Amino acid sequence: MTGHTPRSRRPGGWRVAAAGLIMVALAAVAGRPVFVDPQLDPLRRADAIVVLGGTPYERFDLGLELAREKWAPELLISASTGLDDPHMDRYCRTAQPFRVSCFEPRPWTTRGEAQEIRRRADAEGWRHIIVVTFTPHISRARYIVGRCFDGELTMVASPGRTDALFRTWMYVRQSAGYLKAFTESGC
Repeated sequence: MTGHTPRSRRPGGWRVAAAGLIMVALAAVAGRPVFVDPQLDPLRRADAIVVLGGTPYERFDLGLELAREKWAPELLISASTGLDDPHMDRYCRTAQPFRVSCFEPRPWTTRGEAQEIRRRADAEGWRHIIVVTFTPHISRARYIVGRCFDGELTMVASPGRTDALFRTWMYVRQSAGYLKAFTESGC
């Protein structure tokens, strides 16, 4: 017999649980300005509006609205759900009074989107773009797109979910995305 009883293990287990709760609380507090209340920028005219992909589709509606309000003469949409997604026809295949182009990112990540933004910006001479994504993604998108695009970024958040379960999932997902972005070099 080793001399350990179940009671002798409880204090250590309690300390681990308390330390875990403290770490979760610290992560929640530290993540709030990144995932819940990120830096958003005031709108001003730009060379293009770029809508980063994903669902729900509200961000594409916001991109169309901004283009209709003439914040930029061109709308570039990342059709990350696929160009064959019938929901994307409204955005990618409907005539508009401004230039619209859609693309599938390669790879299907924010980095793939940023690389396409760089290609388009180089070809079109863009110096300022409005980037539309959802709130928990704003800070990470600013970091990744900013690594590829040398011009000015105006980050705009589309409407989205705000429930506790979604926010918890976004803390985990966006944190993992940041770790991945920090380990990648270049654009």
